[in-house]
Amino acid sequence: MKPVDEHRIHQIFEIGVWLKGAHALIECVGGLLLYVVSTDTIAAWVNAITQDELIEDPNDFIAGHLSQMANHFSVASEHFYAFYLLSHGLIKLLLVIGLLRGKLWSYPASLASLGAFMVYQLFRYSYTHSFGLLGLTAFDAIVMVLIWHEWRVVRQHKPA
Repeated sequence: MKPVDEHRIHQIFEIGVWLKGAHALIECVGGLLLYVVSTDTIAAWVNAITQDELIEDPNDFIAGHLSQMANHFSVASEHFYAFYLLSHGLIKLLLVIGLLRGKLWSYPASLASLGAFMVYQLFRYSYTHSFGLLGLTAFDAIVMVLIWHEWRVVRQHKPA
């Protein structure tokens, strides 16, 4: 059996953390946009994007659902999603910075946060049946394993 290549695992850990950071930035930008762009503007953008597809095929599943969602997007929903995306993104950015800097507090905090996010994502999946949520949850699980492994390695090499 080949010994574990710690350097390779560390590289995969860093890639996973950087990807989480990129995702966190996208969430922050999305949350900020939802705070500054009105629901009417969002509906107009989505309708403009889906209009040609719906003219070509009025039964287009994706375009039809996007258009329907945009037209029923309330201000309350907009504020919830803006808050959710911005807070979720900022928490993950803080954790990513801590992980990349090797701060010991960030490992257990990241494990707890990712675990909580995964529970919420699975809860949301029970309502939405979105395979994107399952994919995100699976990615989070992989990153959690990498964080756990990295935390064990870092604790072994840090003086008490």
